[in-house]
Amino acid sequence: MPKPAILVARKIFPATLAALEQHFEVESNQEDASWSKAELIARLQGKVGAFTTGSERIDAELLAACPLLRICANMAVGYNNFDIDAMSAAGVLATNAPDVLTETTADFGFALLMATARRISESEHFLRAGLWKKWSYDMFAGAEIHGSTLGIIGMGRIGQGIAKRGAHGFGMKVVYHNRSQLDAATEADCKARFVSKEELLKTADHVVLVVPYSAASHHTIGAAELALIKPTATLVNIARGGIVDDAALAVALREGRIAAAGLDVFEGEPSVHPDLLTVPNVVLTPHIASATVATRMAMAQLAADNLVGFLIQNKPLTPINAAQVARK
Repeated sequence: MPKPAILVARKIFPATLAALEQHFEVESNQEDASWSKAELIARLQGKVGAFTTGSERIDAELLAACPLLRICANMAVGYNNFDIDAMSAAGVLATNAPDVLTETTADFGFALLMATARRISESEHFLRAGLWKKWSYDMFAGAEIHGSTLGIIGMGRIGQGIAKRGAHGFGMKVVYHNRSQLDAATEADCKARFVSKEELLKTADHVVLVVPYSAASHHTIGAAELALIKPTATLVNIARGGIVDDAALAVALREGRIAAAGLDVFEGEPSVHPDLLTVPNVVLTPHIASATVATRMAMAQLAADNLVGFLIQNKPLTPINAAQVARK
């Protein structure tokens, strides 16, 4: 029997690629070329599966042009690159990589909060430029972390991880806003209190965003929300680009209407709004919250396991739209 044909759309670990080749005829992109939509469609011809990252948009147009496609396995917990309704209508399974990156991403979220509050990036640039000539009592004096109020918007697994780090490790008072309130036991474990979005923005010393991207969450933080945040407060986004209005944030930072921001994700990434590159009080990182070797390997393995599970064993591990596809 010939092996099913799949496409690996981006460069991945050689060990993961070798594992896939045991089960599939694999066309890979180990040169990590940036394919256009037309090129992606051309590469998917004859393929029943695709190993994807957040870079590949899977929508109705692509699906109509790739009638053999049965599964797209995302090497990410987020899947805003997938049009789930279109995939379900076409009978194409979507899978993601939850859980394996929770703790690593929570670590990074808290690291970004600390770097932002303590002005680490700004002070390093100052030092590298040869501007450090003497000590000053207010030189890069930042915001306290321990004992301050941490506000988390989006209290899923990663949000809860950040809450626990803040509450248990730094004695922070934790408030959160979510689509629905958590159960009492989870709240107690996180030492967190449910509040309205408006109250959170007005009272938190550090606001951290961990919400998935959707049309409803687009610009969760825009000019109106930024106006509610205290001028001494910081804002950290490890969620997705588009959750924050980056242009409005750049203005607020430049005008000192909030103290600082830490951003790992951006609207239109890998492009970054040019105004964010010219304000000093922002820490910028290139979407690396899950970037440890062990975690990225686990994410790649889970995507591979979903392809094997669905196409070979008929048991995908982390399906997103299995019920809808089953009805097709």
